[in-house]
Amino acid sequence: MPLNGEHLGMKLFVDDRDAENKAFFEFCGRGELRLQRWKSNGLLSYPPGAGSPWDGTPDYGWDAVEGRGTVVSYCEVHHAIQPAFRDSLPYHILLVELDEQRGRPTEHEALRLVGNLVTPDGELAPPEVVASVGIGTRVRAVFRQVGEDFALPHWTVDEAAEQPSAPWRYQGT
Repeated sequence: MPLNGEHLGMKLFVDDRDAENKAFFEFCGRGELRLQRWKSNGLLSYPPGAGSPWDGTPDYGWDAVEGRGTVVSYCEVHHAIQPAFRDSLPYHILLVELDEQRGRPTEHEALRLVGNLVTPDGELAPPEVVASVGIGTRVRAVFRQVGEDFALPHWTVDEAAEQPSAPWRYQGT
């Protein structure tokens, strides 16, 4: 059965034929961040796929990851293309490097996931939080339920982690 949901008034859908993404979002629906671990090399990868990004082999399992990491880039949105986001301006789209598997298989590769900056309860972060987050900020995954057994992973500031005194921010933001 496909996944159906709604986020900020927008319809979301993951077809049964997209087995890997469907499984990923179902795990998120249970509050679990799980990534594919490839049997051929023992490495984790994201986004979900039908074959290992390193050698194309199809054999994998789903491993839970802690869901903590560091902001390595961000986009601060001041003009909402989607009307559903207008009341939440400005908001952040974060690129987060997970702590797991850092520097493997090479020093230039990492597990990186994209998501919105949100409050711990999954609401888009208010302007004062957006203004305080930048490259180097430590975050943790939280999940926003959007349907039955269907959630989106997002990021909130990790209150338990040591934070940089002044995370790097783009000039003018």
